[in-house]
Amino acid sequence: MSHETLEHANITVQQIEPALRFLLTALPGWRVRGEGRMDWFGKSIRWLHVGSEQHYLALQDGGEAAGPHWQSHQLGVKHLGIVVPDLAALVDRLQAGGYTMDHPGGRHPHRRSAYYLADGLVQIEFVQYLSDQPAERNDYKL
Repeated sequence: MSHETLEHANITVQQIEPALRFLLTALPGWRVRGEGRMDWFGKSIRWLHVGSEQHYLALQDGGEAAGPHWQSHQLGVKHLGIVVPDLAALVDRLQAGGYTMDHPGGRHPHRRSAYYLADGLVQIEFVQYLSDQPAERNDYKL
């Protein structure tokens, strides 16, 4: 069995605060792990790490152009998938926070998901697995 795991993803945004508000609304168990300012190739930027003790998103501000849209054919990240224990509760939190779901995930008996585009972030798919069995969770023929 492999023990490798994705630790973090670095995302450039125009402004950190709206992205941080969205993430902490969706994932109230996450926290800011560290933050600061630095010179990024001639431009002063703010950076911030938000997540858990094991995994996080590294955000940096100062983004100057839109990233690839999830429906485009541009190179780049289309979305990030984040596993959550209760998708319905997450959707309710985001709705109460003023966020609208972009679209629900496909129908599957062992997983459900919801996609959000919010505050200059890459699209995020929140996934809840309804089975502990990898063969059921990862069945793509259903």
